Amino acid sequence: MPMEKKALDYILVPLGLLAMVAYHLWLLYQIMNYPNKTVIGINTIHRSFWVCAMMEDVSKNGILAIQTLRNNLMASIRLASIATMLSSVIAVLMSSGNQDKSALLVFGDRSELDFSIKFKFSSILVCFLVTLLFSVQSMRYYSHASFLITIVPHEHHKAYVAKTVIKGSYFWSLGLRAFYFSFPLFLWIFGPIPMFLSCFVLVILLYSLDYTFDDHYIDEANFKLYRN
Repeated sequence: MPMEKKALDYILVPLGLLAMVAYHLWLLYQIMNYPNKTVIGINTIHRSFWVCAMMEDVSKNGILAIQTLRNNLMASIRLASIATMLSSVIAVLMSSGNQDKSALLVFGDRSELDFSIKFKFSSILVCFLVTLLFSVQSMRYYSHASFLITIVPHEHHKAYVAKTVIKGSYFWSLGLRAFYFSFPLFLWIFGPIPMFLSCFVLVILLYSLDYTFDDHYIDEANFKLYRN
């Protein structure tokens, strides 16, 4: 019986992670080739429109543009703060010696419990640290964009500023995805079955948020800006 429970970790956990990785590889392909079918692609193109509009209208770029970038910057700061706080909590749990109490919550193999719990906590910690890293990069690009968006508009400058804002949004999205990955890993503490089911539930939820069935027209010029 213990061997059967241990086998669940070797089968269900890789299958769950494979489903998450396969979905995001498919999403990346859709974003790169059919951006008008994905929310991320559509928002990216619209951000380039927004940068051009802000830089062309002198009455807007001093107030509205800076406030919008500040709001995005604050969102990245909050995500980084949450990731830092949760990383500290996980580090404290890993260093504590109360693993025996947590054994009551584990529905699965309890052999080598100390190593198992620490490995699962380490996986969650990696997700939070990756979230922190991407959030810091997002803050970096948004901070640069807040200066660049107020320069005298020029076609080359507008394209560069748009790419800077888009990179900030990409890093924000990547940080949020790493945060999402921590949920199945957290449920892994309670056994491989909850982790496996949560992976597929999360994929379904993300698909409903990432994919759009509405037709959105994207002209060739902005599609080239998006691809570059």
